[in-house]
Amino acid sequence: MMLRVGEGHARGFRLARQRLVRPAPVGALPDVAGATGIQHSPPGSAAQSLHVRLDGLTPAHVTAALTRDRILAQVWSLRGAPHVMGVADVGVFTTGLLPNDEDSCRHFIRGAERHLAAFGLSASTAVEHTLAALGPVLDGRALTKDELGVALAEQVAARVPGVRKGPWEEPDGLGRNTYGQSLVRYALYVAGLYGTVCFVPEGEGAARFALTGQWLGAPVPVWDPLTARAELLRRYLRCHAPATPREFAAWSGVSPAYASRSWESLAGELTEVRYRDTPAWVLSADTDLLRDPPQATGIRLLPPHDPYLATQDRTGLIPDQASRRKVWRTVGNPGVVLADGEIAALWRPRKQGGRLTLRVEPFTTLSAAAKTAIDDAAEALAPFRGADTAIVTVEP
Repeated sequence: MMLRVGEGHARGFRLARQRLVRPAPVGALPDVAGATGIQHSPPGSAAQSLHVRLDGLTPAHVTAALTRDRILAQVWSLRGAPHVMGVADVGVFTTGLLPNDEDSCRHFIRGAERHLAAFGLSASTAVEHTLAALGPVLDGRALTKDELGVALAEQVAARVPGVRKGPWEEPDGLGRNTYGQSLVRYALYVAGLYGTVCFVPEGEGAARFALTGQWLGAPVPVWDPLTARAELLRRYLRCHAPATPREFAAWSGVSPAYASRSWESLAGELTEVRYRDTPAWVLSADTDLLRDPPQATGIRLLPPHDPYLATQDRTGLIPDQASRRKVWRTVGNPGVVLADGEIAALWRPRKQGGRLTLRVEPFTTLSAAAKTAIDDAAEALAPFRGADTAIVTVEP
C-alpha cells in the first residue's frame, strides 16, 4: 500500500534531517553545511543558520573554517545565490547544477536576453568566453564584483574582438555598467559552477573573488557531472522530501527539463508517496523516518533564507496564506521563530552599538515559557549579529 504522508510528518522529517531537532557537535561543521548548502545572503546569514544546527558553535568557529582552516568554501550555487558548504562538497553544489544545453544555460541566467541579443551570442558561448577570461584576470588577485566585471569585459573584448561590433562599451542602464560588463557578470553565475572562482570571506567592505584553487591552496575535489547531479538531488530529497521535480527545479534554480532529467537518474532510488493526496517522492531509504519522524522541541531563531525556509512546500510549513506572505516577501524577508517545530512568529533585528533588539511578531499567543526561551535564543544569536547583548520586544 502506498504511504500517505501528512504535513506534520513532512515537517518532522525535514526538521530532523536539517538538524533542527537534535543539533550536531561543532566538529560536524563541514558535514552540516554540506547537507543542503547554506545560503550566505545577506552576508552573515550562513553563520546564523549553522548556529542553530551545531551545538556550541561560535562566530570564531565559522571564521576559522572559512579563513584559517579553509574547510568551508563560499561559491555561487543554488538559484545563483552565494552558498557555504564543506570544501569536499563544492562539486555537488556547483557541477551538480552545471547546465548541459543552451536552454538550461539561459534559464540559469534569466535577464541576460537583451545583452546576448545585442552581440548575437548564445548563453553557452558567453559563458565560455567568460570562463576562459577568469584565470588570466584573477591569477594572484582578489577583486570585487565591480572590479571583476570591468576586468573580464576588457579581457573578453581582447580575446574576442568581434564583440566590439556591438555596444560592448556603451552604458546599458544597469548601474555604471556597460553592455559588456553586465554580460560577463550574468555569465559569471554559470562560469562559477565550474568551481573555478570563490568568494574570499568579506571583512567590512565589498565581497571579493579569487580563483578557488589559489584561495584554498589546493584544487577542490572534481565531480563527474552526472554523478554530481544525482548527488545534489539526493541531498535535496534527504532534507526536503516529500517533493516533486517542479519543486526541485525551483529550489535549485535549474530549468524544469534539467530537473526532470536529474530525477530520472535516481528512478531506482525513489519511492512514490501520497502527500496531501497528490504524488510526491522520497528516497526509498528514508521512508521509515518519514513515516515516524521525531518530535522537535524548544525554540530556534531561523534567519531569513535559512535552508528550512528554502522549501517550495510553503503551505506545508505555514497553512495560513496571510502569514506565508509575511515570511516570503519579494525583498526584506524576516527571520522566523520555530517553537516545538512550528513557525510561531517572525523576528526582525535592529542593532545599535553592542545591543541587538529583536522585534517579534507572533502568529499565535506565546506562552511565558516560550517568551523566556526566545530571550535566551536572542542572547545566543547576538554574537552572530555583531552584538554583545540582546533584548526582545514582542508585539501584542
